[in-house]
Amino acid sequence: MFVMERVQTDESIGTRLRRLRLEKGFSQRELSAPGVSYAYISRIEAGSRRPSVKALRELARKLGVSADYLETGSEISDADARELRLADAELQLRLTGDIEGAERALLEIAEDATQAGDLAAASRARLGLGLAAYARASYAEAAARLEQAIESGMVSPLTRPDVYATLGRAYDELSFPERAAELFEACLDEVSERSPDDVTIQVRYATLLSYALTDMGELAAAHRVVGDALARAEDAADPYTRVRLCWSMARISEREGSAATALQYVRRAIALLEASDDSLFLARAHLKCASIMIAQEKVLQAGPHLDLAERLFAATAEPGDVAWLRTEQAKRATRLGRSDEAIDAAKQALEILPENFAGDRGQIWWALAEAYAVEGNDVEAANAYRESIELLSSASQWRDASLAARAFAKLLRRAGRETDALDILEQAADLAERIRPAATQAAQASTAR
Repeated sequence: MFVMERVQTDESIGTRLRRLRLEKGFSQRELSAPGVSYAYISRIEAGSRRPSVKALRELARKLGVSADYLETGSEISDADARELRLADAELQLRLTGDIEGAERALLEIAEDATQAGDLAAASRARLGLGLAAYARASYAEAAARLEQAIESGMVSPLTRPDVYATLGRAYDELSFPERAAELFEACLDEVSERSPDDVTIQVRYATLLSYALTDMGELAAAHRVVGDALARAEDAADPYTRVRLCWSMARISEREGSAATALQYVRRAIALLEASDDSLFLARAHLKCASIMIAQEKVLQAGPHLDLAERLFAATAEPGDVAWLRTEQAKRATRLGRSDEAIDAAKQALEILPENFAGDRGQIWWALAEAYAVEGNDVEAANAYRESIELLSSASQWRDASLAARAFAKLLRRAGRETDALDILEQAADLAERIRPAATQAAQASTAR
């Protein structure tokens, strides 16, 4: 579980400024800027002056770090730390069944967010508490919390069907089936209007509505609702279209940093594919699920998904599929300390994947570098990191190239090569700077469409 409490480090701002300045090779005069004289920098480092917001931003920019990190020693903001803790608590509740632990974390986050004025995070934490209350059979509490979350406008029937389904079930447990029916009917109307092609979610709400109507004794109405849903499903796009939609949403969610949402979409895709019995797409869905879990360091849970993917691929897999599978197997083996197995899997992936897949090959070389590092072969690890960074950069995968460079710098520091490490850190900072222009161009293109 993430424990991302935002606490001040033992290192003062002045000490941190001096360390970063020396790491970058700046003198106080070289670091100075208009409004931030070298004498001012000297006083900050001596601890006799606290920098202004403007000075923090200017110094951080020249040092290649965030102003937040320069001030506090933490690489992420308070809001980002809460976001990380929230996501972890939500996954803990949904994936492990540890209700008590998740509730403790959510209560702490709700209190912290309220004190900080972060209303969105506070509302999201209370929503999680509502789901937890239902899980421990406190239905009145669950209904009250989930109603509050829905009234806040932070969720909708399209974005969080689990919230509405849980609220409806809570009403049912409290012997209020008519309130459940009203809720699900409103949800069905909204998703039908806003997303007419997403038959899966429409059928879900129609089914829930039919249950509530049945509990009320309205059997004819329940039958009509189910019949309409089935007719709508027959006229809808083929199952693979819906699978691809879920798959796309999972990839988008993962790129946006929302692992919980990505897992939801992947699981929806798996459910659809199991119904359609398409082994190739089902294997890819299991592989995607494993990839997300490995990124979250849930390596043991990822194992069954990788095994299923390998069995389902059989003779139908494309080279890219097998290379991806071997890459994820290499990552998992590395995290389990099985470097020989990881190196073998990564090398197989490189042999399978054609040379023109630069970005994917960059990912494989990164996995191979990590495996060599665990094995203790620093020379091969360094060569693999360089190859990875070059390929990822050529594919404009700036974020991953920057992360690979930072991992390379850590390897060099462990080897006592501080100067080389600082050079690679500068390269990582340069690569990270390229992420923002790419994101801006994408946003402008989206707006233009």
